[in-house]
Amino acid sequence: MASVLLVWFKERASRFVFIGIGLLGAIYITARFFQLYLTTIVLQGFFAILLFVLVVIFQEDLRRFFERLAMWGRFRQKFFDEQPAHPDAETITQTVSNLARNHIGALMVIKGKDPLDRHLNGGTRLDGVLSQPLLESIFDPHSIGHDGAAVIDGNHLVQFGCHLPLSINAGRFGSLGLRHTAALGLSERCDALSIVVSEERGTISIARQEQIREVSSAAALRVELESFYAQMAPKREGRPVVHWLRENSREKIIALILACVLWITFGYQKESVRRDFIVPVEYVNVSPEWVIKDPKITEAKIMLMGPPQAFQLLNPDALKIALDLSQIREGWHEVALAKEMVKKPSNLTVVGISPAQIGMTVDRLIPVSLLVQVITEGRPPDGLSVQKISVTPPAVKVLIPGKLRENGPRIKTEPINLKGVTSSVSLQPRLVFPSDVQFEGGKPPTVRVTIKLKSLSRPDNQP
Repeated sequence: MASVLLVWFKERASRFVFIGIGLLGAIYITARFFQLYLTTIVLQGFFAILLFVLVVIFQEDLRRFFERLAMWGRFRQKFFDEQPAHPDAETITQTVSNLARNHIGALMVIKGKDPLDRHLNGGTRLDGVLSQPLLESIFDPHSIGHDGAAVIDGNHLVQFGCHLPLSINAGRFGSLGLRHTAALGLSERCDALSIVVSEERGTISIARQEQIREVSSAAALRVELESFYAQMAPKREGRPVVHWLRENSREKIIALILACVLWITFGYQKESVRRDFIVPVEYVNVSPEWVIKDPKITEAKIMLMGPPQAFQLLNPDALKIALDLSQIREGWHEVALAKEMVKKPSNLTVVGISPAQIGMTVDRLIPVSLLVQVITEGRPPDGLSVQKISVTPPAVKVLIPGKLRENGPRIKTEPINLKGVTSSVSLQPRLVFPSDVQFEGGKPPTVRVTIKLKSLSRPDNQP
């Protein structure tokens, strides 16, 4: 992958930014090696936003890279397809030579492997078979499309009268005309080859790979076209692997050295450190019919060992012990805490867990209906007495351990003070449950208590 990136940026103007980022990376590695704390912290802040910086700087190159990746099937022709004949090179050369001799301006674009549509504006669709008369008629000064570019794809002239993006770096090539600036602008965005005929000087120029230069003669143009067509569809190699190794060998060697340096710096670590962490114990896959009674261990200490860089990237909150209880049965259990239960990064090793095992009591829960007992305190005010106390519903459904079924727990209401009750009233007191009681859905039930009062009659002889 590194060699692919090096080859990709080798011919790009943005390669200088890439080189600058590489130098910053080398400074960062050096600062870490010599433990320059302040420099390391500053560069770490820069590399934290490096991804966004790369997307902004190399957005055009990345777009072209993914376009080529989507057309990967066409790249396979590089080693396995026969080189096609290129009679079109002679047609284009002869046409350009005649146009230059007659001082007729022209701009032709020969499509490479990169898509062109997003770089073209306007134009007229033609899709005609390429020929000298057709090209000369398009660039005739009386033709409506002679000021634009003609796009050639294979042996077809697909469009004419197209407008190309203008270069913003044309100044480094001196004073260029509009056609030359447009040809240079397209060469900065894709791998197409553009041919420009100067109307004023009658010269021929080619633009490709962010460069534009004048060719000396029609024969030199023919050589350039043959070379371009050969690169777009190279002939079959007898030994493709050997050819691949020889191609861009310098970039491949640099990529290999860079990969080794990065692996030694970040991957290979002789030193290992040990650190302890208190992590939660999670009881997973517990069936709703089981309840774990106290003591229920919720935390444990784990001892991890690994390279210092691994601990720098570690999020301690992500560490935990997952205790699988899918096969648990009723009764007392002692479960050993194994290293495989610890969820941790793969580059760290568990060297110990404390406690090594935990004990728990597991009870099976069964559904039962228990009567609700109303608890009251105090007495009603003078002259009043309790006539009736009723509960709706009189019993609630709960889950209790099987061993408590015979002597089931009692469900009581919180105490109701009768001193404040002056008339018949309906209340919704909170229920008080033993610790062993569970509820379906986890939500405790509610009841309504109705208290009816009656008046006490006074004796006749009472003053």
